[in-house]
Amino acid sequence: MFNPDGLELQGNTPPRDILPRAPQTVKETGLDFLFLVELLCKTLFFHGQIRLVDLVNLTKLPLSVLEPLLAFMRSEQLCEVSGRNETEATIAFTLTDVGRNRTQTYLQKSHYAGPAPVTLQAYNDAVRRQSVANMKVTKELVAEGFKGFVLRQNTMNQLGAAMNSGRAILVYGPPGSGKTYVSEHLATLLTGNCTIPYAVLVDSEVIQLFDPLVHQPVASSHSGSSLDKGPLHDARWIECQRPVVITGGELTLSMLDLDFDENTRFYQAPPQVKANNGLLIIDDLGRQLVSPQMLMNRWIVPLDRRVDYLALHTGTKFMVPFDVIVIFSSNIPPSTLADEAFLRRLGYKIYIGKLEEEEYRAIFEQNCARLGIPFSNEGLRFVIDELHGKHDKPLLACIPRDLLEQVRDFAFYQGIKPELNEELLTWAWENYYTKG
Repeated sequence: MFNPDGLELQGNTPPRDILPRAPQTVKETGLDFLFLVELLCKTLFFHGQIRLVDLVNLTKLPLSVLEPLLAFMRSEQLCEVSGRNETEATIAFTLTDVGRNRTQTYLQKSHYAGPAPVTLQAYNDAVRRQSVANMKVTKELVAEGFKGFVLRQNTMNQLGAAMNSGRAILVYGPPGSGKTYVSEHLATLLTGNCTIPYAVLVDSEVIQLFDPLVHQPVASSHSGSSLDKGPLHDARWIECQRPVVITGGELTLSMLDLDFDENTRFYQAPPQVKANNGLLIIDDLGRQLVSPQMLMNRWIVPLDRRVDYLALHTGTKFMVPFDVIVIFSSNIPPSTLADEAFLRRLGYKIYIGKLEEEEYRAIFEQNCARLGIPFSNEGLRFVIDELHGKHDKPLLACIPRDLLEQVRDFAFYQGIKPELNEELLTWAWENYYTKG
């Protein structure tokens, strides 16, 4: 699962108040006082002596919230001040022997010692507030996002309308037609930013949500000292580009549930939760270890009701928004993938097929320019008439790139300049296609 390299997300300028304001009291965090005491104890346990300014940065809690917690811990002899100078920033804390012994008990419940989580209600409210349904994709945005693409106008119209719907999209067609490339490039149509919490607390259990491989932070417009007691933004949230999660043949049903680590005793969010307010691309649908029908059955409720249900290892079940544009990409015909009931829940079914000759020429010329191979009309005619024509191979979007890269590779190996002559093109073709 990753955010595709090289894709620049086109975002609207977010409002300055996109991030929640910082809590000024323990109550305003929405978290239990003793839960935060345990979190501080574990943070001190793993990091040793910590300056107050570093404790603020590690827990993402402002000083006004930490002060009563630390005062309580000192009164209970769980921690002590281990360094103090004239400035507040140099004050340091460390656990006492009593604190270390108590923390061993806390670690039996959970090893989580990261940024303070937010409540499930706060997370659900944020997801709904910044829903993908609020985006507006125009034909101008699609034209800019797919600039340089060889894509039919009708297909571009379908993609733009589908993104406005906020519903699931099935992109299907033969292998090599460019479905995956088109699906991933839909990320360029995402507008606006969203706020992502580091973690969410559900029934005293921590679910880690922020994933640096998925969530791309943007420069925050907020400023201020980390020890400033005034109202800053809530540092438990990060302003990010809308997420894009891609998964393929490795996807299993268990990956769509919470991932509980028996050693650390906290959870990782599943891919559809990490993708909230963005895109979830299921590539190569039908190639997974689980059958397409079983996978589709898992999606019926989320796609229909826009909510998903997850369960903790304790048996507690809870609801989260399913605010995701799901893109299924497959070589398999829709009627083979799922029944009619599920197909009705797919807002758009977009076919990406073989190319017309002029479209193939445009892609061929683009790849010649990219690879530094002089284009010739004679070379292109040989590929279309002799190679494709005599071998009865359709004109697919992937072939010019794959064929010309092999021409370049073999030319470099031979110590000659790559060109579109019959010898090099025939060698590349025979090397590209298997025999028999």
